[in-house]
Amino acid sequence: MSALLIADFMPIVVVGIALGPLVDRWSRRGLLIVSDLARAAVFCLLPFADRPASIVALAFVAGVATGFFRPAVYAGLPNLVSDEELPSANSLLQAVENVAWTIGPVVGGILVAAEGPGLAYWLNAATFVVSAALIARIPSGKLQAGEIESRGHWRDVGDGIRLVLTSRPLLTVLVVWNVALLGSASINVAEIVLAKVSLDAGDVGFGVLVGATGVGLTFGSLLAPRLLDRLGTRGAYGGSLVLMGVGIGLAAIAPAIWVAVAGVIVGAVGNGAAVVVNALLVQRGAPDDLRGRAFTVIMSSNYVVLGLAMVAAGPLVDAYGARWVFGSASVAFLLAAAVAAVLARGIETAEQARLEEALASRV
Repeated sequence: MSALLIADFMPIVVVGIALGPLVDRWSRRGLLIVSDLARAAVFCLLPFADRPASIVALAFVAGVATGFFRPAVYAGLPNLVSDEELPSANSLLQAVENVAWTIGPVVGGILVAAEGPGLAYWLNAATFVVSAALIARIPSGKLQAGEIESRGHWRDVGDGIRLVLTSRPLLTVLVVWNVALLGSASINVAEIVLAKVSLDAGDVGFGVLVGATGVGLTFGSLLAPRLLDRLGTRGAYGGSLVLMGVGIGLAAIAPAIWVAVAGVIVGAVGNGAAVVVNALLVQRGAPDDLRGRAFTVIMSSNYVVLGLAMVAAGPLVDAYGARWVFGSASVAFLLAAAVAAVLARGIETAEQARLEEALASRV
């Protein structure tokens, strides 16, 4: 299982570090279609994999495809909608993904219980084929502004890293979300112990806690555009992170599973909104010819932090218990909110100037 999880997310780190420029140089539509078809092929082969090593190898291939797919989607989205529609587009994209992550495991469990894993694999493969067919309907030039000339692969890699470190919106996401992921990793490891040991709620309690996360993420994603309208980018970002800290802090001290569920929903609402703001900051902070690299660099950094933090969280849960680890996660989220308040200064002024320039160019 450890090897399977590593094979699932390590390719995203590799793509971000070494292959990010391809998301900008190659056709994003073509990259999305190939990624979908590669994952469809993986799930067509999985029913015939009879050794753990084969399953891990196929998971690695799927991970590589996902490592290209996700940044290509987010990098291409600003080319499909106007800047005014971009918050709502990100909100819808995240909400649909969160609903799928909430419902998918339940449907998968029913399918596996009824027919075994083979049917679940085949149906999953079919979803990637449908996705590729839908993407093929998008005109080729709609996902990027134009062709990009390479300055040499490693110079292109360096350009992406340099942009992330020098652009205030991108640097804000890089630092703030890495801090927040220290808390998220802790929760991922500790939540089963919180439900089954600290709160004595058993498997049902743990299932409800996981389901509450999906519900909160979905509502948070849908709420993000309203928060951005009312509070601005800086206020929405910091406020979302504060919600994460308050909600998880409530779960840490909860006397019963239902109080913990309420806290987790509040925290997940903040998480869902913050993810939308993350995407928006990168999309607006990076030019189209570097946007794919910006996303891959930030995503690879996030996954490195997430993986290392999950490794560290296990011994901490054993030593101090789930409540203390949840409490530490709450502190991490509040710290991330404080960092966001500092780093996000001036971002809205720059965004307003860019918007006015864009409107003036249309006149």
